[in-house]
Amino acid sequence: MEMTQTAEFSCLSQLSETQIQSVEAIAMDMSAAYVKAAKQVLPLAENKIVHDRFHIMQMATAAVDKVRRGEHRELLKNDDDRLTSTKYVWLTSYNNLSEKQRKVFDDAYSLQLETGKAWAHKEMLRDLWSQDNAASATAYFKDWYKRVIRTKLEPLKTVARSIKERLQNVVSYCTHRITNAVAEGMNSKIMSIKRRVGGFRNLQNFKTAIFFYCGGLSLNPQ
Repeated sequence: MEMTQTAEFSCLSQLSETQIQSVEAIAMDMSAAYVKAAKQVLPLAENKIVHDRFHIMQMATAAVDKVRRGEHRELLKNDDDRLTSTKYVWLTSYNNLSEKQRKVFDDAYSLQLETGKAWAHKEMLRDLWSQDNAASATAYFKDWYKRVIRTKLEPLKTVARSIKERLQNVVSYCTHRITNAVAEGMNSKIMSIKRRVGGFRNLQNFKTAIFFYCGGLSLNPQ
């Protein structure tokens, strides 16, 4: 089989044969390029891929926002501003909202609009990753999927279909219990370093800055 030299493949192919054979699981988003690269390099990759739950929840949250934007436009046509200034409260975890923001959310949610229904379905999806094993997670998803598909929430239905296509590698989290959290945190730090100086013209200087800040080094004298 001919292997396409994509960036994803090039990264994995740098592993030694011993390292490749020792890989038990690999977390990634649902990008077809990532899946293809993993299958080209890792033996039995289909059983080792775990689609990152944080990326999936980001997709679901984006779908809720799309529902909100569409519904908000329709409401405004009738001079109904009930969803005005509520964007942030739908996008942020309820536990992270201030008392004032929770009041805004509670008032908006009590209106029983389509946006509130989309948010509720999104929150139900979150419980998939708390299931004890892949079998129970699969059963939980199938029930969630039926509920969503019966709604008129098209953005959320699109997310549901995407998950269904890759379900085996979504519920595999319940077997391997890994996420991209550490890598995502590191990437955020790197992007912060880049923004701080408006970008690096010299790649080596950029690497040095990454090693310095992400390596926990300090110039403060002991």
